[in-house]
Amino acid sequence: MGTLSVSQMQMIEIAKAFSYNAKIVIMDEPTSSLTEKEVNHLFTIIRKLKERGCGIVYISHKMEEIFQLCDEITILRDGQWIATQPLEGLDMDKIIAMMVGRSLNQRFPDKENKPGDVILEVRNLTSLRQPSIRDVSFDLHKGEILGIAGLVGAKRTDIVETLFGIREKSSGTITLHGKKINNHTANEAINHGFALVTEERRSTGIYAYLDIGFNSLISNIRNYKNKVGLLDNSRMKSDTQWVIDSMRVKTPGHRTQIGSLSGGNQQKVIIGRWLLTQPEILMLDEPTRGIDVGAKFEIYQLIAELAKKGKGIIIISSEMPELLGITDRILVMSNGLVSGIVDTKTTTQNEIEILRLASLHKMKFCVLLLCTFKIRGSL
Repeated sequence: MGTLSVSQMQMIEIAKAFSYNAKIVIMDEPTSSLTEKEVNHLFTIIRKLKERGCGIVYISHKMEEIFQLCDEITILRDGQWIATQPLEGLDMDKIIAMMVGRSLNQRFPDKENKPGDVILEVRNLTSLRQPSIRDVSFDLHKGEILGIAGLVGAKRTDIVETLFGIREKSSGTITLHGKKINNHTANEAINHGFALVTEERRSTGIYAYLDIGFNSLISNIRNYKNKVGLLDNSRMKSDTQWVIDSMRVKTPGHRTQIGSLSGGNQQKVIIGRWLLTQPEILMLDEPTRGIDVGAKFEIYQLIAELAKKGKGIIIISSEMPELLGITDRILVMSNGLVSGIVDTKTTTQNEIEILRLASLHKMKFCVLLLCTFKIRGSL
């Protein structure tokens, strides 16, 4: 299991749940890591279970899924019941208003950032681990939000892990402000001004049983030691409070166990933790996965504010509307290779075009295999 991707593990968990022949199945964010094809397959199974009389409790922050599958909706906010209503007659705006306690006039904040000079140049980046990224090249500008798109297996995460020193590169160059650098370890990457919010928040992003204070400071803990090696508690408390206040974290206090917070508040703490390291380049892998629409908008606002202040930001997301709504350009990956780059401010291409680019290399690979098979078969 440890060698499987997140989406593969998700499908195994779903299959295991269905194997019990239960009369009631509870599904909590089942599609958060799945491809569109896998989602469609799952929906087909759910509809068949409904026809057999199986009751489904479907928990999701994705409104389009609710409208496709559900007959009735129950809305909770801050742990309290808000409403239970038939889905018929409700629209997305009404549901979102009940979820967040206010109306959201727009899904994404206005783009006020103005990309400047190139701060990061990546050329022909290839990772040692196979299969992985090959000959990846792109630039990142000061104040730019660069998205990375691609289907599951496109190796999007491998790019940021290689830049952050988690994966070792076998070839290629990373140039920061005109100077070539090598991030052999995460510590080197942090020293060079990189920060990474990982894909799996629960397993690699937080220490669930420890408090907000520890989780806010852990990436910067060495900087709180004084000359005799003791920790400066007043600075630590002050910086923890800064994370809570500036990230608008909803919590009783800094001693609260982070695992008891909502996904959105956990993510805010993680982002705040990295901002304490004062990074120039902030990389976020699926930053809004499993987060409600209200918290999503707050994170979008935060990202937009950071870009406006000149931070270079890289975002990996499986949600095309999200990438189109908040990024300046989108780097499209397929099978470890760059398929193309889309400028979201000037392009007229839609989501289908982006997915077409993402499948380009796979199509070429399939044609090559087919030709090889035919040639061998004729010998």
